[in-house]
Amino acid sequence: MKFASAFLAAFSILALPLTAQDKKPKRDVNKLEGAATLERLNSIDSWQTLFNGKDLTGWQGDTEKYVVEDGILVCQKGAKILETEKQYSDFVFQFQFKLTESGNNGLGIRVPSGQNAAYAGMELQILDHGGQRYISETKDGKKLTWLKPWQVHGSIYGVFPAKTGYLKPVGEWNEQTVICIEDHVKVVLNGAVILDAYLDKLTPVDDRPHSGLKSRKGHIQFCGHSDHVEFKDIRLADFAPSTPLLKDNPDNTAPKGFSTLFNGKDLEGWKGLAHKNANERRALKGKALGEAQAAADGVMKEHWSVMDGVLTYDGKGQSLCTDKDYGDFEFYVDFKIPPGADSGIYLRGTPQIQIWDPWDARTKDGSTPSTPEDWVTAYRTGRNLGSGGLWNNRQASNRPLANADKKPGEWNTFLVRMVGDRVSIWLNGKLVVDRTVLENYWDKTRTTPLPRADQIELQHHGSELFFKNLYIRELPY
Repeated sequence: MKFASAFLAAFSILALPLTAQDKKPKRDVNKLEGAATLERLNSIDSWQTLFNGKDLTGWQGDTEKYVVEDGILVCQKGAKILETEKQYSDFVFQFQFKLTESGNNGLGIRVPSGQNAAYAGMELQILDHGGQRYISETKDGKKLTWLKPWQVHGSIYGVFPAKTGYLKPVGEWNEQTVICIEDHVKVVLNGAVILDAYLDKLTPVDDRPHSGLKSRKGHIQFCGHSDHVEFKDIRLADFAPSTPLLKDNPDNTAPKGFSTLFNGKDLEGWKGLAHKNANERRALKGKALGEAQAAADGVMKEHWSVMDGVLTYDGKGQSLCTDKDYGDFEFYVDFKIPPGADSGIYLRGTPQIQIWDPWDARTKDGSTPSTPEDWVTAYRTGRNLGSGGLWNNRQASNRPLANADKKPGEWNTFLVRMVGDRVSIWLNGKLVVDRTVLENYWDKTRTTPLPRADQIELQHHGSELFFKNLYIRELPY
């Protein structure tokens, strides 16, 4: 954090009672959400140790004032910036830190080498915001903090404030997890979520330009600020976007970091569609849910099968659904359709990534265009634009950026990356959707957000369909 005495004086009229600032809610939803978030991280098996406890291998910058003592990384008084040699885009970063009284540091994210994290990247505060340096006492004995809300520990400096009340006393170790995936930044401190923000939706509260909010890759920094602060157990899990196409990967065999959704042998991990309307499906409980699901599974087994390692649909039943819900994820799927077919992929139970035949010029009544007017009508169906668009969007774009389909009867590959309510899609290696909002189709007002997690569906639309190589990598959130 950067400030001066004049800076503090300028904000004296905004001083807050310290006790009110750190007051915790009666029902600590931040702890409940934190527990759920950390539970989802338990499946990560790709952690990289960033600090070996012996020396500063893998780090650069102020390697004189940052020293290693008894397995601890110590930022000494007067220290400036220490940063990773490597750059990172999307990741989970975990570490422990111990503050001295009024101690001040910062965690820079996606920062160009040696630059000011708060503006060229993002700076998450590391600060004993209850320290005497930031407090004054009124004539009647009340203690006030001179810090802005966006200066307290865990805040995105100048941009978005964190919740307070979860720092341990000075001299004790704190545990912190930072999730940074695309524009989603989440901070869990000592088991409680203190910050959860989507950068694309934020306006900096300090009215200064923060170009670094648009940065998608850079160094991770400890920002120094001259105070003694200690760090240990520093590790990172890398969630950079995957390659759009897998090379030389055996069929139905998950690549590293992914899990198979289809084993190439049977329908394990899949279920039938219990109700066509997602809102009504989610409302089903108890016996009603059990009966609806049993009936749907019966329909599934009649019309979905596995033939020579291919998930095959005869076109006469209903959509196929994962038996597990997914939130943020990357998803590979290969698909093949016959001429004139129509299908799609529902994300979190919501339509849809469109799959259809771009060379099918038929109009809605099944006729083939023969006049210019007929061709205009056919164009409006959207098929000629290609597969991959979020076809049910009404406010955000519903069209693919390019036609990247292979001809009917040939295999196509999607890579789908979903973070929050935004979706990126590559079709046959070409980007066709670039971080576009998927609207909640089931809310006709388009004002209710998507569910945070729900099933993935392979859409029935009356056509024969073929799928294989379905792999998923869950992204932290």
